[in-house]
Amino acid sequence: MKFASYFDCALCVAVALSLTSCGVPGIPKPPSLDLPQPVADLRALRKGDKVYLTWTVPTQTTDRKNIRRPGATRICRSLYPEIQDCSNPAAQAAVLLPLLAPRQTKAANSAPRIHATYTDNLPPTLPSQDPAPQISYAVFVQNENGRSAGPSNIVPVPAVVALPPPSDFVAQVTAEGVILSWTGIAHPPQIPGLRRVYRVYRREINGADMVAGELPLGTLRSYVLLDHSFEWEKTYLYRATIVTLIHVEGKPETQFEGDDTPAVQVFAHDIFPPAVPSGLQAVFSGVGQSPFIDLIWAPGTDADLAGYNIFRHEAGSEPVKLNSELVKTPAFRDSNIASGHTYFYSVSAVDVRGNESARSEEASEAVP
Repeated sequence: MKFASYFDCALCVAVALSLTSCGVPGIPKPPSLDLPQPVADLRALRKGDKVYLTWTVPTQTTDRKNIRRPGATRICRSLYPEIQDCSNPAAQAAVLLPLLAPRQTKAANSAPRIHATYTDNLPPTLPSQDPAPQISYAVFVQNENGRSAGPSNIVPVPAVVALPPPSDFVAQVTAEGVILSWTGIAHPPQIPGLRRVYRVYRREINGADMVAGELPLGTLRSYVLLDHSFEWEKTYLYRATIVTLIHVEGKPETQFEGDDTPAVQVFAHDIFPPAVPSGLQAVFSGVGQSPFIDLIWAPGTDADLAGYNIFRHEAGSEPVKLNSELVKTPAFRDSNIASGHTYFYSVSAVDVRGNESARSEEASEAVP
């Protein structure tokens, strides 16, 4: 009996080893649910009554397998800071993914990155006059069966009412710069916690936007902004918007822009001469040396001033320019003079584009 028991036991061990060597599986793994990884980089930007959402589309499931059959993406909007489900989405967007083989081993960080966008139009009844409320957004990426691994990161935007842009925004090129003007809001709302400014943007054709200036929104009926930071002989597009700045106690200040005015195009063509020189004086010198007349005048202050032209004439004759090249400094010596003559002088200013001012008041000097 002892021998039989030993034999039976040895047989059991042999059978177990045989089964193990034949590759009998151990504890079975649960099947993959094919749930796309939740979005982690959702971003939201409000402009007027539109909210622009962008995010990176996940290409892998929660168990790090490539998504082969994606479903729709639900865009969720809420007046509450938390979004747990999306049973009543603001919209659904279909996002196409590249077809990836189920056993593809490409690393997740080297897989193709797809950026999705969606523009949400806020319902007219949603924005309020209260600066405190916010609108929260999240996206739920689903598989082909409509199941999701949960919401993305949640991003808020202000829920306060956006003011419309000016309706009569105009631009005019002048010698001082580009004058931008518009009519203000007749009765702007005064709400604690809200501050609003007019912001004007400038950009070159196919260039990037730059802030040309800002003015606080108040009770004025007419607003004028002078832009002198542009470059002459270039074409620009200007637009204006109202920026709402929100300050809620205990929170950092936030802001968003309203809709833009139609772009106004201007060609900054410089046809404007420098200021007319002033303070011209003529002084004769010649005792013990060759005679000459020195001219001096107040220096010009125009940023694009290139130099001066000097003119002389005698009584009854037309002025003649004395210099062949522009005089760079506000002084000139005339050595081509004759005894017994009286000379009349004037000066003009010239800018870098060749625009010339009118001539200054004359100064005269007699040669003994």
